[in-house]
Amino acid sequence: MKYRQLTKEQFESLHEEFARFLASQSIDVKEWNQLKKEKPQVAEEELNVFSDVVWDDVLTRTKHLEHFSKQSINLFKCDEKEMHRIFVKVNKDIDLLEKEGYEWLLKNTTNEAVELFTGTKSYSGERNVELFDLIEKGSTISKGELFEYFKKLIS
Repeated sequence: MKYRQLTKEQFESLHEEFARFLASQSIDVKEWNQLKKEKPQVAEEELNVFSDVVWDDVLTRTKHLEHFSKQSINLFKCDEKEMHRIFVKVNKDIDLLEKEGYEWLLKNTTNEAVELFTGTKSYSGERNVELFDLIEKGSTISKGELFEYFKKLIS
């Protein structure tokens, strides 16, 4: 398995897509239920294959990631060949995970307590696997507004 199996909630929200996936392999509902009962390891493998297909699709379309901690934010723009990073560090006793701390940052981006760093790196392995690793470590997929906001400040 390339990534990880989708959660029960994710499978439930994708039940129609999963049904089409099974149908593309000529497996109907009756056969699926029989497979789960008589060959659970084969059913598990079908869930794994479907999970990888979904993750690959989502990750291929992912252009931005964000990771927030109490005093820093990592913003990523994920191009095809390389990843651009903006690291925002706040050297002040505020919590960026709280609304007040986040709002303070947006109002005080030029404050001496705010440091901005940038960098670019090529992917060392497969792009989607690297993005997945960042998601597993707490990053979330975003539309990139915050990345673009800080990019303009830096330029």
